[in-house]
Amino acid sequence: MPGAGAALDVGTTEARLVEVVGAADGAACELLPHPAAEAHASARTTRHRRITGTVDAGAPVPLPSPMSSAAIEVRDLRMTYGAVEAVRGIDLDVATGEVFGFLGPNGAGKTTTIEILEGYRPRTAGEVSVLGVDPAHPTREWRDRLGFVLQSCELDPLLTVRETLSLFAGFYTRPRPVDEVIQLVGLHDKRDARIGRLSGGQRRRADVGVALVGDPELVFLDEPTTGFDPAARREAWSMIEGLKALGKTVFLTTHYMDEAQHLADRVAILRAGRIVALGRPDELGEGLRAETIVTFRSPAAAELASLRTTVDAAAENVGDLTTIRAADPQALLRRLLAWADEHRVTLEHLEVRRPDLEDVFLELVGDDAPGDGAAGGGSRA
Repeated sequence: MPGAGAALDVGTTEARLVEVVGAADGAACELLPHPAAEAHASARTTRHRRITGTVDAGAPVPLPSPMSSAAIEVRDLRMTYGAVEAVRGIDLDVATGEVFGFLGPNGAGKTTTIEILEGYRPRTAGEVSVLGVDPAHPTREWRDRLGFVLQSCELDPLLTVRETLSLFAGFYTRPRPVDEVIQLVGLHDKRDARIGRLSGGQRRRADVGVALVGDPELVFLDEPTTGFDPAARREAWSMIEGLKALGKTVFLTTHYMDEAQHLADRVAILRAGRIVALGRPDELGEGLRAETIVTFRSPAAAELASLRTTVDAAAENVGDLTTIRAADPQALLRRLLAWADEHRVTLEHLEVRRPDLEDVFLELVGDDAPGDGAAGGGSRA
């Protein structure tokens, strides 16, 4: 995996980046550098069980070894608003060149944490280093190395593609050549077209160009695909994978667990201001009870009692679906199918799968109520 200082191979990454098309109407996901964001008008438990063991309430989650040198280092980060403790001792490392997913329900403390990392909010206590700099004391050179995806922000519709990228390039000390960026994102034929006349997919490419024109080392992606249709989401995923191919470090927040599962090298799950799980998405799923999940449409109530006795396992009913967890799925399926044949029951929508990131998230977070925004954490979740 290339580091942030590695040479950029435009030819090998162009094909991946130009696939970024199809943003949903009315939803914008704009990649903005800090200086540009400043110039724009502001748009802006009970079960705290670590997947590999138990995390006592209040205890920090142990850190895995980062894949390479750390782009972000956080130790015992705390933030209080009066009597409300929004962030309660966070520890994490984000390695240079990785896509790091930062997940949690509304009110978990994500917004507060991200704004501290971005240098927009002072902290109450703890140590923070982002690209080797304390964000509480930002410099112009440091901001040159950061980029952003905002949930809702619009490029000037009257400017052309080239004018837009030239404008944003002016905010940086060492920008990438504008024509190179236009070529990289596949807008060469539209370089003189106004932003307001571009299609949704072409605007998305322009957003990517805005992100790349400053050549940032670290990009914060805040809910980058909210409001997108499935096709547009997949195309945005290709864009994020293209950033990784360029050696960028990506700090991703999303409410879509499949998005985090697909894109993130590692994820942290935040609950009530504390990290309750940290690791690779696949290893988190493997640690969740280490059981296979079997689901199917629920039979009649009278048959369900007989089923529970036959399979010798707890069967949970949610809506019209029955869920059974088993350490030995092969033995369970033998008993289950034998029971279905004996009772002449068709097991509709039968599915067998391992626990995924969404199962982990629901297991650890449950039905936490929102509260971060009320505590002053800002507009983002």
